[in-house]
Amino acid sequence: MTRTNTRREYQLSRRTLLHGAGVAMALPWLESINVWGAEPAAIGLTAAGFPKRFAALFMANGINSDHWWANGAGAGMELGKSLEPMARLTTKMNFITGLFNKAATGVGIHPGQTGNLLSGVSLKKGAELRGGISMDQVLANHLSNPTAQSSMVMGCEQPVTGYHETNFSLAYSSHISWQNATSPVPMEQYPALAFDSLFDNRGARRNKSILDRVQEEARGLQRRVSAGDKVKIDEYLTSVREVEKRVVAARIDQQHAEQNAQHRGKPLEMMPRPDNGMPEDIREHMRLMCDILAIGFQTDKTRIATLLLNRDLSGLIYPFLDVRTGHHLASHDDLSDGYERISRYYCSQLAYLATKLDAMPEGEGTVLDNCCLMYLSNMWSGSKHDSNRVPLLTVGGLGGTLETGRVLDYMEKGDDNRKLCSLYLSLMDRMGVKLDRFGDADTRLAGL
Repeated sequence: MTRTNTRREYQLSRRTLLHGAGVAMALPWLESINVWGAEPAAIGLTAAGFPKRFAALFMANGINSDHWWANGAGAGMELGKSLEPMARLTTKMNFITGLFNKAATGVGIHPGQTGNLLSGVSLKKGAELRGGISMDQVLANHLSNPTAQSSMVMGCEQPVTGYHETNFSLAYSSHISWQNATSPVPMEQYPALAFDSLFDNRGARRNKSILDRVQEEARGLQRRVSAGDKVKIDEYLTSVREVEKRVVAARIDQQHAEQNAQHRGKPLEMMPRPDNGMPEDIREHMRLMCDILAIGFQTDKTRIATLLLNRDLSGLIYPFLDVRTGHHLASHDDLSDGYERISRYYCSQLAYLATKLDAMPEGEGTVLDNCCLMYLSNMWSGSKHDSNRVPLLTVGGLGGTLETGRVLDYMEKGDDNRKLCSLYLSLMDRMGVKLDRFGDADTRLAGL
């Protein structure tokens, strides 16, 4: 850490880090320290010099459309039942309806509606995978230099292999993040491995808390900052410690599962939950993944993420919602009360992550204010497999470049004016990545 004697401040060209044995943690914004440096003109930073972050969260097989609606604007926005978890975030969200991927219509159900959700290109049937790079990876390729990890690609359900009856590979059903036309980005489903990849926890390092490894430098820092910043640092380190403790428990379960799989002579990925080492309670799994994503953004380990809450053709079950069937089968009765509860539950994951980021101060605002969280599904109706429009929410203002608190309806604007890829071009513009075209779009989304 570099110091000057002027006004007892720390000055860095880019960001302030806590260093320890094999780990470096970026600090949250502190009033006592010029944390993010003086490079506001750099790509991917806000006008105030804070990092812009983007994350896509995916729920498969659509929503209960009777209860997926919003009216009005800002704090007075009215929300349908399935959107109630977002009630405290209406000033920072946009409800967007009517957008679609033309390449995902008329090609058959499920994988052909999923594998191009973030790319907008046509998918190839048969043994050879062919699609296109997803927009999160376009951003990652342009914004990777400042961070330890170019992107986080996580999931809460294991991928499946084989082919669907439509002759599309089930790889398309299992991945929304693609590094190129033929390869999905490897997706991390184990919380411990996702956490370890952020903090370079390898070998014996896993046996020592990352906070123990930066403790000495953290104590030195706390002696030099304001009283308010001491509280912020304590809260920050406590939140990391709490997640780390839960990760340790998940790591033990994973290691036991690996040993059991070896004894049985079975690949770990072929074993059901919890024998495969993933958390038995999907509520804990999803919350832990959201917490890890939030830490990744707060510590500036990464600025781009995707979280597949469940895959297309999902087999997840919801006894805590009093739903007797698995996700995919439940979606075939998408207007039922049971599927409404499922829709609302998944919306609550977005609300949880957004609220967590909104509780992290950054300059005059919060980390959420400098993010865009995009939540979407691969179809509107699970019973009809209708992908002529997709449910979509955004939360966060990307440093004031994205107006929020709005309801935007593109359904009657004509197909050329309601392309998902036009939205992606617009969001990438605001992240500082400007392309002439992406997927099937060469124009930005009007009115955004």
